Amino acid sequence: MVSPLIRRAIRWARPTPLAWVVAALLMFASTAAQAIPAYARQTGSACADCHAGSYGPQLTPYGMRFKLNGYTDTDGKGFKVPVSGQLRETYTNPATGKSTTNLTEGDLYLAGRLTDQVGGFVKVEADRTGHDTYNTRLSNVDLRFVARELKLGGKDLTLGVSVNNSPGFQDPIAALPNASFIAPVGVTGSLLSLATPNAPSNRVIGATMYALYDRNWYGEVGTYRSLPKSTQDHLGYNVASDPGSLHDTGYFRFAYMKDMKKQFFSAGVVALTTHRSLPRSGPSDHLTDLGYDLTYQYLGNREHILQLSYVNILEQRHYGAALFGAGGVAAPDRGNVHDQTLTATYTFHQTYSLSVSRLLSTGSRDSVRYPPFGNPDATTNMVTLFWAPFGKDDSYTTIANLKLAATWYRITRFNGREDNIFGAPPGVRPTHAGDLNAFTLSASLAF
Repeated sequence: MVSPLIRRAIRWARPTPLAWVVAALLMFASTAAQAIPAYARQTGSACADCHAGSYGPQLTPYGMRFKLNGYTDTDGKGFKVPVSGQLRETYTNPATGKSTTNLTEGDLYLAGRLTDQVGGFVKVEADRTGHDTYNTRLSNVDLRFVARELKLGGKDLTLGVSVNNSPGFQDPIAALPNASFIAPVGVTGSLLSLATPNAPSNRVIGATMYALYDRNWYGEVGTYRSLPKSTQDHLGYNVASDPGSLHDTGYFRFAYMKDMKKQFFSAGVVALTTHRSLPRSGPSDHLTDLGYDLTYQYLGNREHILQLSYVNILEQRHYGAALFGAGGVAAPDRGNVHDQTLTATYTFHQTYSLSVSRLLSTGSRDSVRYPPFGNPDATTNMVTLFWAPFGKDDSYTTIANLKLAATWYRITRFNGREDNIFGAPPGVRPTHAGDLNAFTLSASLAF
């Protein structure tokens, strides 16, 4: 759920700590992965067939299969134009700062089937950056080649290749941060988190090979490299948030998926390892993300849907250069970052939803890298209510949708503290964790 505010914050070159944090938290104000009407027109299925809430982002097992099949499934009734659009208006009321109401985003989706074996997802978005000014950028990309209806040992086998620009976005279970658009926000974070400063999301290009065996066992392996700064600039990104130079990068994913018709369960592991130079002319750090995720869905007859997900990612860091703080204190040459996300969502008639998330970002103590207290820990709680009246078989339209959402954020810890989180000296008004709280209302229209 990435709002225009976080995108602007990432593009800006090092705004004040409070401004950056508030903007980063408001990344969850809207849902970036939606039910794309172009897919509904192509398949003849309603948006609610693929998405539990008829507008996303959570996928049903049917939606997971559509993604695994390279976005190529069709109703066989001729060619459909693979184009959709989306508009979003957002009211933002932070605990500190000015409330605003703006048309915050306009999106163009080039999404769907090209041939029996080739399909994809490309999002181009225009984000509001000021009064009547917008920045257009290339957002998520996932282009696929797939071979289906294969057999291995008498069992079904699907093989595919994904070319994408965000590690984890291509994942069919959609639990990893770049696919779920939910991730902890803090002063640091793992490479697999889209909320991490200088995250590789949308600023890399990679290719992965994947396989689904016996409809239950999923595996994927691939590699990524960061885009040149000039290319990031041309695609609409501020190079101040460049993820650095990545090399010797490997991505691995393995998961067990069990579709029981009225229920679904999955358990998976993920790994991302790379050497990164940030800045690009600097020494290389060795970073390794190791994570696991669990998901459960109760679908029943789609009247009541319950979805639970838990993602746990540990990043181990081996720094390539010595770093010294005040008084010549040396920073540790090794450290770790730990991201955890627990989300529960209840949906009624695929129209009304309540979603609750608890987001934890922690890390090893380091007084040099994490001033002023040497503690990067942060805790966020998020509650979202939304209404999506269309996109169902019995609704006014099955191939378009409207979503009204209200989201509350409660920050209970930042920089390892509840009070004076930025270490304001005596006589200066301190910032408390609660000052980062926010409330948003958004209206999104997909067509």
